[in-house]
Amino acid sequence: MDETARRAAMADLHAMPGHLLWRAAARVTRDIDRVLPGNIDVHAYAVLVGLADEEPQSQRSLATRIGTSGTTLTTVAHTLQADGLVARVRNPDDRRSYSLTRTPAGRAAVRRWAPHVRRLEQQLTATFQPDEADRLRELLLLVARDDLDSDTPQALLDSTGFLVTKAHQHAHRVFLAALQPLGVEPRHFGTLRALRVVGPTTQGEVAALLDVSPATVVQIVDDLEKRGLVSRERDDSDRRAYRLHLSGEAESLLADVSGTASRLLADRLGEPDGRNHRDLIRLLRQLVTDAAPG
Repeated sequence: MDETARRAAMADLHAMPGHLLWRAAARVTRDIDRVLPGNIDVHAYAVLVGLADEEPQSQRSLATRIGTSGTTLTTVAHTLQADGLVARVRNPDDRRSYSLTRTPAGRAAVRRWAPHVRRLEQQLTATFQPDEADRLRELLLLVARDDLDSDTPQALLDSTGFLVTKAHQHAHRVFLAALQPLGVEPRHFGTLRALRVVGPTTQGEVAALLDVSPATVVQIVDDLEKRGLVSRERDDSDRRAYRLHLSGEAESLLADVSGTASRLLADRLGEPDGRNHRDLIRLLRQLVTDAAPG
């Protein structure tokens, strides 16, 4: 893949809020792994912060407060309990459910993590002016608003990392539902978009373009090949490698779905060519590239 094709594909992908939210969420995960201690992720941190104002609290109400699913909350609660950070007991008012309360170690952990959380926020917004960081959080909150609760702690609403994660979850869920009748997923759509721009290319080049592992690309391409959307053909210049080619059906699918993708967040941000969309794309691009746009 030559540099001109690579740049064209990146420009195409970076014009889609959904793709940028996915890249931003991946960056948040990587930064959390580097900054927060132990095996704490954004959900575990949100649980401990969410318990601050009201303890004990049912898992169901806590899931609503921090904008996560009951299944995710249960998994996180088990991890925090194993680490001695929360106590998990049956709810006396409903024996089928559980309530959580922070242990002394859990309360101490929140205080101990505070400097790390501030460093994470500074790291994520290092290239932003204060008004730009505020604008990004405002837009992310617009996207994620229905997944959050009026009791969501302010500390979480002020967290760029938390809001990126929630906005990505919303966008992914909505786009996944839109694509389901076609038998493809958002990750398939992004791969097809990239291939349409760069033309026939190798799996390794696609992995580098999308910033995912080679194993992930193999799985995506396997799925697309089964759907008849992509074919693998031997590379004439390197018989050990395969080049990926779009099928005619893939071209038709992209034509049908691209409009849906562009309108993905219209109910939250207004028209795709409006200010909110333009600002979100600009600021997310800045976040994922970690450099001010030119």
